[in-house]
Amino acid sequence: MEKYIYQLTMKVRDYECDLQGIVNNANYQHYIEHTRHEFLESAGLSFAKLHDEGVDPVVARISMAFKTPLRSGDEFISKLYLKKEGIKYVFYQDIFRLSDMKPVMKATVETVCVVNGKLSSTSIFDDVFASYLK
Repeated sequence: MEKYIYQLTMKVRDYECDLQGIVNNANYQHYIEHTRHEFLESAGLSFAKLHDEGVDPVVARISMAFKTPLRSGDEFISKLYLKKEGIKYVFYQDIFRLSDMKPVMKATVETVCVVNGKLSSTSIFDDVFASYLK
């Protein structure tokens, strides 16, 4: 049984590569952030609406391990699953090159919530993520 609860397919753009012809390491953080945002949107959450309500989910810590480089034009799939640890939601995110499904990158992203300017928990995410946290 696959552990992933969401996946997004993307393609490397030329300007994301460095002089070595591979994706610059900073761009992987953009890929996984975009994946999390799309996942939240698919779950019915809007960052703008949450912010207007005084709720700001933020990244507290990221750990990234690079396995196989992506190059311009490569298509890849970004997958995630999550767990709750205290007030943190921890996203486990993996990227695979589509042509051969080789692992490209593995990341762990710890997120917390700031509610009205203070670190806090909120039932919003507990309710929305309940079905994903089996």
